Amino acid sequence: RDVTGVQTCALPISLLGRNGTGKTTLINSIVGVTRRFSGTLALSGRDITAMRPDQRARAGIGWVPQERNIFRSLTVEENMTAVAQPGFWTVEKIYQMFPRLQERRRNFGNQLSGGEQQMLAIGRALMTNPRLLILDEATEGLAPLIRAEIWDCLTRLKQDGQSILVIDKNVEALIRIADHHHLIEIGRAHV
Repeated sequence: RDVTGVQTCALPISLLGRNGTGKTTLINSIVGVTRRFSGTLALSGRDITAMRPDQRARAGIGWVPQERNIFRSLTVEENMTAVAQPGFWTVEKIYQMFPRLQERRRNFGNQLSGGEQQMLAIGRALMTNPRLLILDEATEGLAPLIRAEIWDCLTRLKQDGQSILVIDKNVEALIRIADHHHLIEIGRAHV
C-alpha cells in the first residue's frame, strides 16, 4: 500500500474494525516489525518495502505502539532525545504540548503512570519529526482526563498539518479528529 497520499494530503485517517481483523498487523507491516509476504509500501513516493524498522523511522514513520514501548530505565528526557531527529519537534515543544512531562522530565519511564507513559510515547514519536504519525490504540485503558488530553493533542497536530493514522475504540472521538475512516473486515479494508 502506498501511504504517500496520507502525507501529501496531511489527513488524519482512522482505522476501525473488530478485534482480530488485522488493524495492528497492518500497522506492524507499515512500520516493518512483521514479516511481509507480498505487496509494496511507499512513503512520499519512496519505496520503503525493503527497509528495516529503524530505516523506516528515519524515512518519516513515527509509531506509538499499543504497548507504548518506552525505555523504562531512561528518564523522560532521555527517552525523547534517544530517538530525536532534526526538525520542528524539540524537547521544549513536547513539553509545551504535555506540561506534565516537563514536571516529570527526570523521572524514569517505570516511574510514570500509564497516561504519562502514553504522553511520553507520543512525544518520543514526534521527536523523530515524522511525516506520518501512527498511533495504535491511542487512548486504550487511560483515565478520562488523560484521554481528553491525548485527543486535544491529536487535534492540535491535525491543525498543524501532521499526517496521522490512528486506531482507537472511541469511534465518537475518531469521527471528530479523522477526515477519512477505513474499516477492516477479515483483513480487507473498506473506506
